[in-house]
Amino acid sequence: MKKIVSLIAAMTITLSLVACGTDSAAQKEAESTPAEAATEAAADSTDSSKTYNVGVIQLVQHPALDAATKGFQDALVEKLGDNVTVTIENASGDNATCATIANTFVSDNVDLIMANATPALQAAATATNSIPIVATSITDYASALDIEDWSGATGVNVTGTSDLAPLDGQAEMLNTLFPDAKEVGLIYCSGEKNSLYQAKEITKYLEKYGYNVTDYTFADSADVATVVQSACGSSDVLYVPTDNVAANAAETINNVALTAGIPIVAGEEGICKGCGIATLSISYYDIGYNAGLMAYEILVNGKDPATYDIEYATEFTKEYNKSIADTLGIKIPEDYVEIEME
Repeated sequence: MKKIVSLIAAMTITLSLVACGTDSAAQKEAESTPAEAATEAAADSTDSSKTYNVGVIQLVQHPALDAATKGFQDALVEKLGDNVTVTIENASGDNATCATIANTFVSDNVDLIMANATPALQAAATATNSIPIVATSITDYASALDIEDWSGATGVNVTGTSDLAPLDGQAEMLNTLFPDAKEVGLIYCSGEKNSLYQAKEITKYLEKYGYNVTDYTFADSADVATVVQSACGSSDVLYVPTDNVAANAAETINNVALTAGIPIVAGEEGICKGCGIATLSISYYDIGYNAGLMAYEILVNGKDPATYDIEYATEFTKEYNKSIADTLGIKIPEDYVEIEME
């Protein structure tokens, strides 16, 4: 009988120890910090052995697009390290080359395509409806992709970041600097949908300030000098939106406009460096970087580009080109930041 009692006592102690151990483990799990839990979850969801191939189509080489591509690449490398290979192809401003690059990336079965500028996006979207596309340096995705019912996301295999600076702010800047001007000329490439969109929108705001607004468009870089000369002959001030052809021809625009003594308000910093007196600018590096973070979410966490809302810049800077301002003898308000010239 004593042996039986002893055995029962031993079993009771053993069960108590097991229960205590279970309670201790549960308590330890409950006491783990949210940060530790998040880290463990991230480790579980990310396959450190998986590698990704990303193809970048950049329309043309100029400072704004270069900065966006660098930001994109930096973000992906920071997130994925050696687990990502980024192949960058430059189309040298040719739409047909954009299409060739896009088709090559599709044939190579890359995991994601980054399209830098509208023609690059249009080429990529034409080449594939299955490979995810993240774009940047796009002013208006709806017009670029012919989407009539815009809800904030594309509804297809495309998402990305926009380079749209507030056009009402650009018009206000022009009015602050040139309140006595009467005629405003808009200079842009007729083949760029983003430029057409900007011209249409800023015209509304400029007309509210009482300006007469005239569009002066060129088909390609060969027409730029002639078009700018015509615009200078009939305008008090010019506005150049974010436009890839104009950005590439900024020196030509500057040579004509500066000789004529006509100031230019620019849609972004790169154009302002080349030919503008002032701009309300975004950081192209930042929108490229944010596009890289979006690409990471798609590649690693399975986010759907079709429902991934387009992201917009939230910070804008009033900048001016001191050299051009001094040459034209125009005084710039103190709250403008001088552009650092390279």
